[in-house]
Amino acid sequence: MTFEALGVIKPILKSLDDLGYENPTPIQEQSIPILLKHRDLLGCAQTGTGKTAAFSIPIIQHLVKKAQHHEGKRKVKALIVTPTRELAIQIGESFTTYGKYTSIRNTVIFGGVKQGKQTQSLQKGVDVLIATPGRLLDLMGQGFITLKHIEYFVLDEADQMLDMGFIHDIKKLLVRLPEKRQSLFFSATMPKSIVDLSNKILGNPQKVTIQPEQTTAEKVKQVVYIVNKKKKIDLLIHLLQHEIDSEVLVFSRTKHGANKIVKLLDRADIKSAAIHGNKSQSARQKALASFKSGETKVLIATDIAARGIDISLLSYVINFDLPNVPETYVHRIGRTGRAGESGLAISFCDGEGKEYLRGIEKLIQTKIKVIEDHPFPFDTEVEKLVKTDKQKQQERFKNRGKRRPSNRKNSNKQSRKKGNNTQGNRRSAR
Repeated sequence: MTFEALGVIKPILKSLDDLGYENPTPIQEQSIPILLKHRDLLGCAQTGTGKTAAFSIPIIQHLVKKAQHHEGKRKVKALIVTPTRELAIQIGESFTTYGKYTSIRNTVIFGGVKQGKQTQSLQKGVDVLIATPGRLLDLMGQGFITLKHIEYFVLDEADQMLDMGFIHDIKKLLVRLPEKRQSLFFSATMPKSIVDLSNKILGNPQKVTIQPEQTTAEKVKQVVYIVNKKKKIDLLIHLLQHEIDSEVLVFSRTKHGANKIVKLLDRADIKSAAIHGNKSQSARQKALASFKSGETKVLIATDIAARGIDISLLSYVINFDLPNVPETYVHRIGRTGRAGESGLAISFCDGEGKEYLRGIEKLIQTKIKVIEDHPFPFDTEVEKLVKTDKQKQQERFKNRGKRRPSNRKNSNKQSRKKGNNTQGNRRSAR
């Protein structure tokens, strides 16, 4: 099957040819004909299967055919709503690439940056708007955006939308959309909450489900190093210097932890960058671009910041901290081993992480191979000392908490008494 056989027009075929794309992926092959017939679509597919092209190519094609009829300033005809800034930017890049030989214009809006450039782009007129929910509602409230001309609406990564708490924003958007429109709904999973939401958005949709040939846990090689918490950074440096020969995505549980890893790697002359919620959007984009180009070898990310990042041909993922939610582990390691490529997921497990490891192995129904031969083997005695110190700290904190109320109460009484005496003395002096 070719894109031409699917009915894709020549200007888009030319851009696909520039990219070296010859054959559509399964989701593209099934979705494009449905969407070219103006049907609603409910799509279930993992990130990395090519679904951005599956919905952007038909939308561009529809808009190209209608473009010759519009006069005056361009109005937003297609709206794509996505959960993260990074994913919004990537979708915008895809629309620009596939629409290279057309006159279709798109722009991307998201929070975390000043709105000036975004509003200027909107005022010039665009056909396609890619947006995160918060900034979209904000600019609608300011009168920069109207949804009354929308003919194509896409809700992408719907399960992530719900996980990130955007359900109320989505509901606000739905009541502002024209009833007559073509709607597309994409999600990696289909729990009841997602099905209920899709029923509110779609009208008698066609359904496309792409089952991966192998589950993430099956296609990605996984290993775990049992290591003391304080030796994790030493192990990471050792692996980066002696065993890992390409870019690696490292997951940290916290923003502070991500920054600390960057600082310690820098001391070892290993160039790295961190992306998390406290970083400005420009800093995040710069770090991601540097990583994708190969200039930066190591990217440290928290789970929220990594959502929506699509890095092709990524061979390594390292869980510096094991997640406490087993499903998060599967999402993390799914960043590697895409598009039929092999991948290796490495996890560091300290004493506290052993319970998390058991939960992960139960979920994926696989015993992860333990690498025992490494320079920083787990020391049970060190772990006992760490636990003892932690228990002592917790005990001290608990006892301090018990004493505080009575001390504060007495102190307040004394302060009030002293204050009253001072006021009395002041009155006498007057």
